[in-house]
Amino acid sequence: MELFSEERSAHVVARSFAATPDPRLRDVLTSLVRHLHAFVKEVELTEEEWSAAIGFLTRTGQKCDDVRQEFVLLSDVLGISMLVETINHRTGGAATESTVLGPFHLVDSPPRELGDTIALDGKGEPCLVTGQVTGAGGEPLPGALVDVWQANADGFYDVQQPGVQPGRNLRGLFTADQDGRFWFRTVVPRYYPIPDDGPVGELLAATGRHPNRPAHVHFIVTAEGHRPVTTHLFVDDSPYLDSDAVFGVKESLVRSFPLVDDPARAAGAGLPNPFRTVHFDVTLLPAGPR
Repeated sequence: MELFSEERSAHVVARSFAATPDPRLRDVLTSLVRHLHAFVKEVELTEEEWSAAIGFLTRTGQKCDDVRQEFVLLSDVLGISMLVETINHRTGGAATESTVLGPFHLVDSPPRELGDTIALDGKGEPCLVTGQVTGAGGEPLPGALVDVWQANADGFYDVQQPGVQPGRNLRGLFTADQDGRFWFRTVVPRYYPIPDDGPVGELLAATGRHPNRPAHVHFIVTAEGHRPVTTHLFVDDSPYLDSDAVFGVKESLVRSFPLVDDPARAAGAGLPNPFRTVHFDVTLLPAGPR
């Protein structure tokens, strides 16, 4: 019989999971226990520190509601969200890179026609977004679904400002044409802080970190027979590209948003002149084993 001791702690606790019917759950819990016990021993965690950690996690759960997921924010600022995303969506350089979903994809994006605007609040610098969805061999993917959402010119999502922003502001679900092309009107996104009025904000302040994310548009792109991708389109001159609070920036996702001064093109796109534009192609891998 092996009883609990400092030296045998991880082994004794891990052994308690030996009869777990699900082998994956058994492996994950066993590894988790080993790493956690090693961490506690390495830093010689005090009772006061462990109590503070439990209090922090309790407050994190209490901060969650229908429009706020503090545990997602915690995962984000610790880099875990990006690590899990990256491990599970390796592309080998053959497809568009993924990044975090973020905490604000909380409502369905309304279906819109190609060329429609998603900017309903009249704020911000007008922008035309164009792109094409293709397979890994460059073949167009007609009918691909392009789900987009972003913050407004003040750096807030619609779900953060009910009654202030129009419902479903800066959200849209577009269906690519027969050549896999998509286009829509929006505004140039602005950088913004993640919510920092809760426990995650306390953590950032205690460690001297800022809460800001660089300007970006969110994308989820799907097509029949292909792996979906969740990604961002980043503005190349935005602050915080090199210090994103959630570590979401990848070099391949950064684009310039040049100014276009062309009255005829502006009129054709339904935008005032001048306007900004950006082109963002998305490449999907075929579905199947990774």
